[in-house]
Amino acid sequence: MPHLTAVITRFAPSPSGPLHVGHLLAALQARKLADVHGGKCLLRVEDIDERAQHPEYLELMYEDLSWLGLSFDGEIIVQTRRFDVYSSVLEKLRDMDLLYPCFCTRTEIRNQVAEMGRAPHATLGYLYPGTCRNLSSDEVAEKMAAGVPHSWRLDMQRVQDLIGCPRWHDMRRGTQRCVPSAYGDVVLARKDFPASYHLCVVVDDASQGVTHVTRGADLFDATHIHRALQGVLGLPVPQYCHHALLRDNAGKRLAKRDGARSIASLRAAGFTPQQVRNSLHIALQRGGIWEV
Repeated sequence: MPHLTAVITRFAPSPSGPLHVGHLLAALQARKLADVHGGKCLLRVEDIDERAQHPEYLELMYEDLSWLGLSFDGEIIVQTRRFDVYSSVLEKLRDMDLLYPCFCTRTEIRNQVAEMGRAPHATLGYLYPGTCRNLSSDEVAEKMAAGVPHSWRLDMQRVQDLIGCPRWHDMRRGTQRCVPSAYGDVVLARKDFPASYHLCVVVDDASQGVTHVTRGADLFDATHIHRALQGVLGLPVPQYCHHALLRDNAGKRLAKRDGARSIASLRAAGFTPQQVRNSLHIALQRGGIWEV
């Protein structure tokens, strides 16, 4: 592979719980790719979700990263400090007539999908059937005036009409083709929370000049949505690398709720940073099975 001179990667955890060894894998993947090419690895705190707004977990995250000996380059970006940036991008999408208000509850959407006989998408949940897409302006105004809770959805068919089906590159899986309409009209903002993960991550990657995104295979489908957003917003398209996930002996993906495998619990149990890294290396040799 040719030497790349301006590689910028990022590690972007969400402080909704303690970091676990899966986060360590993601951080090491991003750091290694940057180091191999003499580039930079940035740290971004993705706390846009209300579930991630726990100062105690944020402080613990910094402690864990320091204990592991992981360092990052440049300024740390915190998403909840960037609402004005996301709001301006949402306004741009509204001006392009790509957003519409959705007044459906999650229960209503599940019932609508069940009636249609459509199976839920494996990663992104139930694909929205477009119930509110064609509401008249009078209906929208009436609901807005009544204060009906709503979200803002991206009209993916309109997106596809504008940009077609663009391609993106995964370093492990090769060239991919994004078909925006296949992913349903995703939520980009809610009335009580001004931006979604999909919007923020695309805007932040572009703002920070990220050239290579390394992240877990569970986000592979989300990358198609991100490629669609990059297309309509005219943003640079990074290369992607979706690495395998760590799992327990039963094949279950490691998660934050599994406290026994958190970095903090391993620290408390007397592990050294090198022992944790060695255990991670062994897990990868076993196909991603973590047995500590």
